[in-house]
Amino acid sequence: MTERTRLDNAVTVWRQGVSRLADNLELAELAEAESDDATEQSVIEDLQTMQIELAEKEIETLLSGEADANDTYLEIHPGAGGTESQDWAQILTRMYLRWAEANHCTAELIEETAGDEAGLKSATILIKGTYAFGKLKTESGVHRLVRISPFDSNARRHTSFASVWVYPVVDDNIQVEISDADLRIDVYRASGAGGQHVNRTESAVRITHLPSGIVVQCQNDRSQHKNKAACMEMLKSRLYEAELRKREQAAQETEDSKSEIGWGRQIRSYVLQPYQMVKDLRTGVTSHSPDDVLNGDLNAFISASLAQRIDGTPEQEIQDAE
Repeated sequence: MTERTRLDNAVTVWRQGVSRLADNLELAELAEAESDDATEQSVIEDLQTMQIELAEKEIETLLSGEADANDTYLEIHPGAGGTESQDWAQILTRMYLRWAEANHCTAELIEETAGDEAGLKSATILIKGTYAFGKLKTESGVHRLVRISPFDSNARRHTSFASVWVYPVVDDNIQVEISDADLRIDVYRASGAGGQHVNRTESAVRITHLPSGIVVQCQNDRSQHKNKAACMEMLKSRLYEAELRKREQAAQETEDSKSEIGWGRQIRSYVLQPYQMVKDLRTGVTSHSPDDVLNGDLNAFISASLAQRIDGTPEQEIQDAE
């Protein structure tokens, strides 16, 4: 999408919003004059719907990347900390599944490896929808959780880390060359919560791309052949995404964010105790309703980070995203 197209789209959305708002105001005046409670309620509901739709359109007007319109894969991995971080990885997985549901996307859990005691050692989600990659691409990075641990008998406060990695599904018309000699393919028994049938045979597949070190895995189907095909699609997407980032001259930063899941790499902090707050460390956008955020209410954070990425503005003043 060119800059001109993005501006034209923004103007169109604004004009449609103004017209719809005027219609609702006229209806509201008529309803008030005639004491028509049903119409008043209908106007209120439509204004609430408008607020949600305009927030989504605002995000879309910020998207101009080559792959922004594509579907996306989203990987989640816990940092150091064992059960604490693995539980945090599972909470994040649920958060993005909820975001997809609220934003008219479909989500499929491609891979899920259970933690030793609780939580997840890894998860991969395929999210399909309008501008799925563009909307989620700035979610890549380390997410930090501070809370009273449910796994600590002394009820002490713990800090946990997990990484999120977002990359686009590759369009059929984009060719990504992969040599068989560059691949190591391993098969194993699935360990996730995918039902008993997936654990009976070595149907899960892990593919390592030796030149880049990229590893992908899939275990959601009982067919090893289908899992291998899904892995190859994910690998193509990872290699394509790496090339996109190279064009943006961000390859080194990307590798750094993958190399260490811990202090100094986080993009967002989720604090549940001693106070309640979620703060994006890149934009300063803040919410004092972490329950809403963990239930998928992420669009205020997404919109701010996309805007910052486009205009290069410095950190904004802290905003209340409630």
